[in-house]
Amino acid sequence: MGKQAAGDGAGPGWWGWARRVLVGLCAVGLTVPAALAVVRLGGWDDGTSLAMPMVLLPYVAAGTLVALAVLLAVRSWWAAGVAGALAVLQLCWLLPRFVPDSGSVAADAPRLRVATSNTFKGQVDAAALVRLVREQRVDVLAVEEFWGTAPAALDRAGIAELLPYRQVRPGRDSALYSRLPLAPLDASAPEAARAQVAADVAVGGRTVRLTAVHTYYPLGDAGRWSRDFAGLRAAATGATRNAVFLGDFNATLDHAPMRELLATGLTDTHAELGHGVSPTWPEDNAGFPYLPPVIQIDHVLHGDALTAVSVAEHRLPGTDHRAVVAELAVTG
Repeated sequence: MGKQAAGDGAGPGWWGWARRVLVGLCAVGLTVPAALAVVRLGGWDDGTSLAMPMVLLPYVAAGTLVALAVLLAVRSWWAAGVAGALAVLQLCWLLPRFVPDSGSVAADAPRLRVATSNTFKGQVDAAALVRLVREQRVDVLAVEEFWGTAPAALDRAGIAELLPYRQVRPGRDSALYSRLPLAPLDASAPEAARAQVAADVAVGGRTVRLTAVHTYYPLGDAGRWSRDFAGLRAAATGATRNAVFLGDFNATLDHAPMRELLATGLTDTHAELGHGVSPTWPEDNAGFPYLPPVIQIDHVLHGDALTAVSVAEHRLPGTDHRAVVAELAVTG
């Protein structure tokens, strides 16, 4: 009898046993990315508990690449083929976020610097937030979970000196502060838009509509989370060109509701600049005391009349979200 061909069967001895174990572990592990791929393709996370595991897709994709490397090393070709197909699918979703758009911005294009901060039930260090606004030369600030004494604390910290205009709607936990005059939406705006904390500002003679966003979180009520996004889509549809939506979306770019919102004509600033996955939560969260930020749920989205110039995340004491500061050029 001839020797068994390399790569066919398990092979004799300890290597054959180890190979079977490695292939088995990889096969079991690949069920997770396969399941997430099916959920993402079907949009089955919209309004369901499947929204929670979907936040792990970028990390699961990295695990798929590890499994692929192991399977190629042990020459399990059929399993490597499955892992390879999954890896290609995941990379098609993720790689564009790491490749910046090639568009250029004219040096004389008007600029608008915006920031968003979930203040964690109003517990953010107000002085630190005001300092961030000053140092980053923020023109418009959106705040979420702006509860209790937070407005008064921000006033005491001197926010009015930097951003004297504000838009606050009773019953909403978001607000807008601005260096530029804020014009409330007129009666002709869609009802869904008027239900948001939104206002127009003039930048270089052009109007930009800003909306402070805070959706419910899917772990608390996935149905309500989905309905919040339906409201955002209704407000955005047909009115995205000069729009900026910024805040805590409680969603990543892999969630179906977020992808449907972007499909109305909005662009994610981080993805546009090739910043890939830029985690913003959790930061010093008591429920996850040793976990650094791992998911990106705070975003700045904008329409075609604007172009992203820069974006960065900033840690603020007292809140479990990193603030996001973005500079946008008004180009249309």
